[in-house]
Amino acid sequence: MHALATGQRRAGHRVSVAAILGTRVGDHPFLRSLAEAGVDLISLRLPPRAYFRERAAIAEICRRIQPDVVHTHGSRVDVVDAAVARRLGVPTVATVHGFTGGDWKNRFYQRLQRRALRRFDAVVAVSRPLSGELARAGVPVRRLHVVLNAWMAGEQPLSRELARRQLGVPESRFHVGWVGRLTPEKGADVLLAALGELRDLPLTVSVIGDGRSRSELAARAQGMGLGDRLRWCGTVPDAARLFRAFDVFVLSSRTEGTPIVLFEAMAADTPIVATAVGGVPDVLSSRDALLVPPDDPVALAEAIRRVHADPATAASRAARARQRLAGDFAPAPWLASYERIYQSLR
Repeated sequence: MHALATGQRRAGHRVSVAAILGTRVGDHPFLRSLAEAGVDLISLRLPPRAYFRERAAIAEICRRIQPDVVHTHGSRVDVVDAAVARRLGVPTVATVHGFTGGDWKNRFYQRLQRRALRRFDAVVAVSRPLSGELARAGVPVRRLHVVLNAWMAGEQPLSRELARRQLGVPESRFHVGWVGRLTPEKGADVLLAALGELRDLPLTVSVIGDGRSRSELAARAQGMGLGDRLRWCGTVPDAARLFRAFDVFVLSSRTEGTPIVLFEAMAADTPIVATAVGGVPDVLSSRDALLVPPDDPVALAEAIRRVHADPATAASRAARARQRLAGDFAPAPWLASYERIYQSLR
């Protein structure tokens, strides 16, 4: 969303971002960077579940700024706010980044989101499998668009030496990187199970990210006797700059849209082992990475072992992945695809 807003602003369009925040005090760093790019910011400070106040605020914003299109990202605004814009005659677009499943409450919210998406003027899926899922959920095919995410290059990755020093990993260790939310759909537990198959290798695993499953996963790792091999780094600012510290980046997800974290690994020339779920095969082929089935720790372990045993071939795959990133996921065509969608609704 940040890349889309700033890219459309650079193209000369008037862009406003309405950010629905909690009641915390102080600026959010995400909003600061948008403001620096010249995007108009509207911060809505609302307590949880203040839905009527939220809808009234969105209606006031639409009347005041009179947008040509309203573009939502996320289940809450898809369900709660988009209908307000449509009642005022403003076309609505939603980008769907994927469905995570989870407990009954999360599944209920996602069911509401799927129903709400049927009423949008345009719905963008970030992968082909996700587009098929939305069509089966009742979103009219004529309103569906597939626009894979793009890579907006930021700061250059740190060198291997500096990145390892920052993470505190010695050069003698084969370093496995995992980056993401510690929630069930991201499959960190599958990586733990795979590590049980790799006890003979001199591995260190850095887990970057946080989430509700962290304490459970840490306890499981300790019970498996893996505690000294894992480093729970928590949330790390600018984690994309650290990918050259990894000998292999592992994505063990059970479900995905088009993961930006893959782009970060590709940009850093880091060998990748990933589960072939969602939009992952749209981003990487077997020439660029080692792809394995989801929920298969034995296959995941074998792929990690292959990278360890043959680093030269792994480096060749990583080089091809970086070339693909530059050729297939450049920002200009991606921004143009969204602009065509917007213009078609005016």
